[in-house]
Amino acid sequence: MSGHFEPLPGGGAAVPLDEVEISILRSLAVQLMELIGPGEEAGESESDDLLASVFNDGPSEPPADPVLARFFPDAYGGPDLVPDDDVRAASAEFRRYTENDLRSRKRADALALIRALDTLAPEGGSAELRLKPAECRQWLGALNDLRLAIGTRLEVTDEEDGGELLRLPDSDPRKPMVMAYLWLGGLQETLVESLMG
Repeated sequence: MSGHFEPLPGGGAAVPLDEVEISILRSLAVQLMELIGPGEEAGESESDDLLASVFNDGPSEPPADPVLARFFPDAYGGPDLVPDDDVRAASAEFRRYTENDLRSRKRADALALIRALDTLAPEGGSAELRLKPAECRQWLGALNDLRLAIGTRLEVTDEEDGGELLRLPDSDPRKPMVMAYLWLGGLQETLVESLMG
């Protein structure tokens, strides 16, 4: 897995991906969507009233899953603050009105990644993925979410842990996740560089 993004003339970015890379990225994005959960499909809403959809209540409790808790942290408080009732109430209120939208955006980013990959027809084992600027932003969101999910599962807490994890023996069951984590980081970094260059 050595592909990296390069800027395209006029904006956007391109990356060569082989069949294995396409399969891994697609599988991870599908798992991410399953973790985030199903969304409200167009036309499923009880009301097409925009105002009603804006005030559609979401969850008020933080997710139990550690990855989802990283995706949707409490808005108030912090790791060094023991929350009191006022802080918990404010966080619950904020979550009720924001989490559904955040989940929708994360689903949309992961789905954009899947759809882009599904357009590829690898010839000779690889294909070039070409992304428009708007697609790049969705890919950045999806790559970030994938890395955050894997990093949370691996209990990565700072940059030092990446090097430690890299030294795991090949027999360690976490090794494939570590390699995916590092590869996704490289893709994310080169995509950012392509957009800035």
